[in-house]
Amino acid sequence: MKITPASIPDVLILEPRVYEDSRGFFFESYNVKTMAEMGISLPFVQDNHSRSCKNVLRGLHYQIVHSQGKLVRTIAGEVFDVAVDLRRESSTFGSWCGIRLSAANKLQLYIPPGFAHGFLVLSDWSEVLYKTTDFWAPEHERCILWNDEDLNITWPVSGEPILSAKDSAGVSFAEAELFTS
Repeated sequence: MKITPASIPDVLILEPRVYEDSRGFFFESYNVKTMAEMGISLPFVQDNHSRSCKNVLRGLHYQIVHSQGKLVRTIAGEVFDVAVDLRRESSTFGSWCGIRLSAANKLQLYIPPGFAHGFLVLSDWSEVLYKTTDFWAPEHERCILWNDEDLNITWPVSGEPILSAKDSAGVSFAEAELFTS
């Protein structure tokens, strides 16, 4: 597996070795030994699967307690996946990085704890799978507005995205609860 740091070095882009032939393809999407060799040693405890239609934007979500690291991949369609550094002591605090994840490119994104996460569906529909390093704790879940002016994320969306009520009610980055060491 090839690993490339994103523009925020703690966020990693994972490119699996894909074996393709006339029958289709095979690749190893997760191996605990390989992950540990790459420095990803937190155990994954939960798998999540979402399906969304074009222009759905989910996020920017995080848990202020029981912070989750995430290993994200798209198994159908294409999304623009975003991570925002919410760790006050980090040199990249308040920065974001985004990458296109698709069934075609088979890339994965590792987002460590202390980040907000969101994605925008670019294809007619998509299915996203992601592993988390801690369990869902709805009482600790927080949401930052997708279009926060301070973060200034360049989402590749034309018009207004489709949001849930929770995502529409997100807070600004300036008002958000953030992580401290």
